[in-house]
Amino acid sequence: MSEKTPASPSQTAAPARKLRQATRLVHGGTMRSQFGETSEALFLTQGYVYESMEAAEARFKGELPGFLYSRFSNPTVAMFEQRMALLEGAESARATGSGMAAVTAALMGQVKAGDHVVAAKALFGSCRYVVEELLPRFGVESTLVDGTDLAQWRAAMRPTTKVLFLESPTNPQLEIIDIAAVAKIAHAGGAMLTVDNVFATPLLQSPLEMGADCVVYSATKHIDGQGRCLGGVILASEEFIQAHVHNLLRQTGPAISPFNAWVLLKGLETLPVRVAQQMRSAATLADHLAGKRGVARVLYPTRKDHPQHELAMRQMSGGGTVLALDLAGGKDAAFRFANQLRVIKISNNLGDAKSLITHPATTTHQRLSPAIRAESGIGDGLLRLSVGLEDVADLIDDLDAGLAAL
Repeated sequence: MSEKTPASPSQTAAPARKLRQATRLVHGGTMRSQFGETSEALFLTQGYVYESMEAAEARFKGELPGFLYSRFSNPTVAMFEQRMALLEGAESARATGSGMAAVTAALMGQVKAGDHVVAAKALFGSCRYVVEELLPRFGVESTLVDGTDLAQWRAAMRPTTKVLFLESPTNPQLEIIDIAAVAKIAHAGGAMLTVDNVFATPLLQSPLEMGADCVVYSATKHIDGQGRCLGGVILASEEFIQAHVHNLLRQTGPAISPFNAWVLLKGLETLPVRVAQQMRSAATLADHLAGKRGVARVLYPTRKDHPQHELAMRQMSGGGTVLALDLAGGKDAAFRFANQLRVIKISNNLGDAKSLITHPATTTHQRLSPAIRAESGIGDGLLRLSVGLEDVADLIDDLDAGLAAL
């Protein structure tokens, strides 16, 4: 690549005209080499060659644009970051080696010893570990609240509160948290809001537009969408990235590989098509399961019986690709049901082209105590179903076979 290549992956040339979302997901952020390749180039390199010692010095000082080292930035990674920023409507993005690397860096970059974090109780198990156990090791206190209760958010605020953190919809019980209202609470107290938007995807919900300061994704999920690789991404204003994220990532090294960034670029091209089909099937399956013998409840945001249905309809443009079902017979019923499935596979991933089912109490949230799981609504009969791209009729037949085993 020539030295005209931007040194910062957040810098991208303005398009000749404003392109719509699906088009940006195919063309956004593309940088072509001198060979004029159609597909984005894959740059498997650790370092870069400089024309002179003076050029190297200028690049390291930031006086001359260009890449320095692939732990800092890489042309393929930069294309992925630019495309994600265009999709999210963010000024800047930084990719990481996994979703949890993105969450950890986004949170740790904002706090220091003596600070305080407020987070929703309903978090993915590893996210809860970061908030409850990792941050306190470094002198950062944390408070967990019922994310759906705005009064609890307000009551938890302290003069030392720097970050509020939530995911919505939550994993795995699909609670919907009022992002705009929590953002106002954060800003009134001099804090910032970080949102894990992985269940909604950038297509169905835009936290930055609702007042969030930072959005994180496990790109491993819908963005890849085909179970191939790990990745994460942090999106925010350029000011936020430079103040809280850029140097932390550069010095500590949770870098994404160029190959994984290239795979994720390919995933973005088909993201709208996949999510739309998966969402249609998820809504159909939620309706099919509701009221069936042995099914205590079905949780899906766009169903009118969802506890936060009205908020979901206001905040999201669709219900997403994941639903939860609670079986009346507890763990025994959940295991018998899942073990009978043949098309739907048992796996703890989500957002995949293949339909996947998991039992959160014994997998993703198993490290939580029974009391905390109960408080969070993660009962022994709860199953999380990530709906894939199979024919929905085959999925219905598969689920019916599982119900018959009850």
